[in-house]
Amino acid sequence: MTQSDQKAPYYPKSHLLAASGVAALLSLALLVFPSAEVEAKKTTLNLELESGTEQILQEKDDLRPNAVTEDDGSSPFAQIEGQPDNQNSAGKDAEKKNDLADSTQQASPSASADPAWKSVTVGKGDTLSTVFAKAGLPANVVHDMLAANKDAKQFTRLDIGQDVDFLLDSKGELQSLKVKRNDLETISLNKSAKGYDFKRDLVKPSVHANYAHGRVDSSLFVAGKNAGLSHDLIMSMANVLGYDIDFAQDIREGDSFDVIYESQQVQGKQVGTGSILAVRFVNRGKEYTAVRYTSKQGSTSYLRADGSSMRKAFIRTPVDFARISSRFSIGRFHPILNKIRAHKGVDYAAPIGTPIKATGDGKILEAGRKGGYGNAVVIQHGQRYRTVYGHMSRFAKGIRSGVAVKQGQIIGYVGMTGLATGPHLHYEFQVNGQHVDPLSAKLPTADPLSGPERKRFMAQAQPLIARMDQEKATFLALNKR
Repeated sequence: MTQSDQKAPYYPKSHLLAASGVAALLSLALLVFPSAEVEAKKTTLNLELESGTEQILQEKDDLRPNAVTEDDGSSPFAQIEGQPDNQNSAGKDAEKKNDLADSTQQASPSASADPAWKSVTVGKGDTLSTVFAKAGLPANVVHDMLAANKDAKQFTRLDIGQDVDFLLDSKGELQSLKVKRNDLETISLNKSAKGYDFKRDLVKPSVHANYAHGRVDSSLFVAGKNAGLSHDLIMSMANVLGYDIDFAQDIREGDSFDVIYESQQVQGKQVGTGSILAVRFVNRGKEYTAVRYTSKQGSTSYLRADGSSMRKAFIRTPVDFARISSRFSIGRFHPILNKIRAHKGVDYAAPIGTPIKATGDGKILEAGRKGGYGNAVVIQHGQRYRTVYGHMSRFAKGIRSGVAVKQGQIIGYVGMTGLATGPHLHYEFQVNGQHVDPLSAKLPTADPLSGPERKRFMAQAQPLIARMDQEKATFLALNKR
């Protein structure tokens, strides 16, 4: 048989077309992808496309013997069919991330545009204008704020160390201003369509009964301060006991006191003090006790432990804690007149401007210039008693002839007008027209409680006195004094 007689093998036309397609795909894969084996390890055959290619592979296997029908991972079809899906998936994920980032960036400006608080601490020499400048606000904002509300002037009273809080919007414009004046009060201004609205927030403190013990080593004020008492409480204690104790001359080293007083607290912190509820003072070995009591009629006063009134018609001294520079005397040598002349009162040396109090309820007979007394006030107390106050620097507001005054009311201020060698108060006390020594005169007292009112008082007073006894014993045991 000749070569021409040999017939070429016959392949169905459909097989030939399938083989040509596979060859074209293989050529494309070799050109586009560098390594089929490496890339096949990076991808996973898409199951959906794999089912579509099985028929083509099967047809090709019919043309070649020992063809492998399973995908061993080395086939370029795994890489060709799987890669595009991975790329699309990664692209979609990237787009989602970019969209999320874009939305976040778009949202962040609105968040940063929210108003923010800025605090400025008042320093030495600061004014409201300089504080505004520190907050980055121009001077015209201060003027606009003060003009917008009459209460805004309260913000001009600033203390060193005080914080001023500003609420500024994204443009740096003032929306609100806030100042905490103390632990109980905060004031604020809030911007509105009409300008600025003023607001005052008050915190109502809880009231507790506190105890303090003190011993006088140098002065009552030092002892009170060491015991934790405020200046007002020390003055109040002296006023309560002022009918029995002359705090200008009677206080001695070794005197002691126990006091129960109202403590105003906010969240456990003392922010103020109220009234003295009970006090015991030992002066020169003698004990004086006073308890605060409010009657059913609403009248409040201090009574002794037995219910008798502390209040006398007169207090001993018209000037608090002043030094006695000259006592009552019938034959004193006058330092200006240079002759023996009776000194019919008591002189209290004190700085110019020290307040002078009326020692009892009464009516002013004279208030003006009175010879050697200088500026003087004369008060009539009922039918029997009269007091005189001389050498004043000036009179208190409203003090004039014919005006009624109350015990303890300020009537003037210490000076050195008239015949005076230095600033002091000359005080006289007259009974039925006769001058008597103010320091030794027997002073009338008010009537004591009786009946149901006394029982009511004792029910309130006894627990307070018992607490003072217990607290004092504990204090002395701890301090071994």
